[in-house]
Amino acid sequence: MDEGKTVNTSRTIEVTAANLPLHCPTPAMVLWNSHPRVFLPIEQRGEALCPYCGTRYTLKGGPIAGRH
Repeated sequence: MDEGKTVNTSRTIEVTAANLPLHCPTPAMVLWNSHPRVFLPIEQRGEALCPYCGTRYTLKGGPIAGRH
C-alpha cells in the first residue's frame, strides 16, 4: 500500500474548507478498490453522503455562508 494512503473503510470523514471542492474517493484513499469520482455538495449543509460507498463527510466548522 502507498505510504500516506488510507484504505476506504472509514464511514465518517471530517474535511475542512481546504478540501473543497469535495469529491469521493478523496486523494488520500487507495484508488484500486474505489468507485468513480463523484463531487459532493457539502458547503450549504455541512455534510454530504457519497451515493456510491455511503461514506459520510462532515465539514469542520459547519456550512459555509455565501457558498452555492
